[in-house]
Amino acid sequence: MDNLPKCGANYVSLTPLTFLTRASKCYANRTSVIYGNVRFTWRQTYDRCCRVASSLRSLNIVKNDVVSVLAPNVPAIYEMHFAVPMAGAVLNTINTRLDAKNIAIILKHSEAKVFFVDYEYLEIAKKALELLATSKMTRIPLVVVIDDIDSPTGIRLGELEYEQLVHQGNPSYVPEEITDEWDPITLNYTSGTTSEPKGVVYSHRGAFLSTLSLLLGWEMGTEPVYLWSLPMFHCNGWTFTWGVAARGGTNVCIRNTTAKEMYTNIVLHNVTHMCCAPIVFNILLEAKPHDEYSKPITTRVQILTGGAPPPAPLLEKIEKLGFHVVHAYGLTEATGPALLCEWQEKWNELPSENQAKLKSRQGVSILTLADVDVKNIDNMLSVPRDGKSIGEVCLRGSSIMKGYYKNDKANYEIFKNGWFFTGDVGVIHQDGYLEIKDRSKDVIISGGENISSIEVENVIMKHKNVVEASVVAMPHPKWGESPCAFVILTKNSQIKEVDIIGHCRSNLPGFMVPKKVKFVEELPKTGTGKVQKNHLRTIAKTFVVVTEKSNHQKSKNTSQVNREKPRYYEQILALSRL
Repeated sequence: MDNLPKCGANYVSLTPLTFLTRASKCYANRTSVIYGNVRFTWRQTYDRCCRVASSLRSLNIVKNDVVSVLAPNVPAIYEMHFAVPMAGAVLNTINTRLDAKNIAIILKHSEAKVFFVDYEYLEIAKKALELLATSKMTRIPLVVVIDDIDSPTGIRLGELEYEQLVHQGNPSYVPEEITDEWDPITLNYTSGTTSEPKGVVYSHRGAFLSTLSLLLGWEMGTEPVYLWSLPMFHCNGWTFTWGVAARGGTNVCIRNTTAKEMYTNIVLHNVTHMCCAPIVFNILLEAKPHDEYSKPITTRVQILTGGAPPPAPLLEKIEKLGFHVVHAYGLTEATGPALLCEWQEKWNELPSENQAKLKSRQGVSILTLADVDVKNIDNMLSVPRDGKSIGEVCLRGSSIMKGYYKNDKANYEIFKNGWFFTGDVGVIHQDGYLEIKDRSKDVIISGGENISSIEVENVIMKHKNVVEASVVAMPHPKWGESPCAFVILTKNSQIKEVDIIGHCRSNLPGFMVPKKVKFVEELPKTGTGKVQKNHLRTIAKTFVVVTEKSNHQKSKNTSQVNREKPRYYEQILALSRL
């Protein structure tokens, strides 16, 4: 059997680009993209992608060059998920919520050759490019503006515009052949737990297999109508940028994730599927039923949610509106979702409250993963499947990233003994379903965004009146979690909470700004001087209890709270010294 031929007829490199080729033939006249009044078919989408790829080649883009894009969920960023790798290049989608400094860091680190910018983000892009110029970067990327295809504005930054590249490109362009499925297809940056983003590289093989795994795990059938409520910059839309093409579906693109845009498009286009972080649940819930555009949903909408564990009561509320929720767990390094809470039919007999609790678990591995485990990192033994024994979540399989770009040290730390260490800690229940319990590296997840506590601390420490600062996650009724800062000021300082928040707002993206600042005289520390953030998190939880009370309760209990808080903090400090 070893002598049987391996040839082009029976071995083809795995790549999600084949999904578009197939869609253009099998679903040629089906609607591929809807954006406002704009409509494309799969044949047209393939044609447009070929044209863009051809234009990129004419701009001297070659194999493994990085092409960056800063844009909301518009047709252009969808098409670039195919067009850029069709030109042999690597797509880098940038988080639109980042500030100019972080965008500049990404452009410099990735050595992007072309930078596509949506017209709404031109100002912040200009600032990022100015920072690049002052950093003595040898090459500034060529900028291409993405104007609104439905309502063109005419805004430009230079001569090039996206639709111009489409118009000038060759529709007969033959895409670059993928000869090695291990070649990179995308580069995604995550802030993780360090002050600077890390570049996560996906392979064609990993993207292909992850896409198929999620289509099967979520049971997405043919001709889905998919609403882009999840940013495409998040792990390439959790691979559904490629997955919708694989099922011959329709991409409903929206510029903003507002209740009005979501409800209007759900009803207008009979949306069947959407992905989002739990924060979007609150947006949908707050709009029902009083907003006039919030028409009743007549067909059940499937939601895949992740980014932060959704509270069971929140799941109950959202399902009553006509949504069916499946919970997933993942991270950028795992090509998005790595676990799905696969539903068991016997659970349908349970009360809704019990069902919601089961759905809030992270679940079992997608098919792409060879294995998932919760291990005691001291001896690498699996923890008992009792739902109580805690260990670190470890993954292995084809959906795991190739590695961090230009970061051998981080790769060495994250890949050990044939496993990828997630940095999250959790338990495994008796039925094999995994549940995350905490984040070992103090990452704060706010509205689906990862926030480095170290980065926020570093910014606070730049204030001239700050001696020491420690930032932890504080439960937030809307965002799930938000940063809470404990700050020690210089003697006789008159600085107030609003001053520290304002300082952070001037130096950080909005979602990273602390929602609460507590001034203290001392931070709880270990004998070696390390801040005990677990104690601070316990204290931070008391702040939320106060803010969630009604105004009547607040005014009634203000004097009691003011008396109890300092004493409670002193008790925590005393315990930490033991």
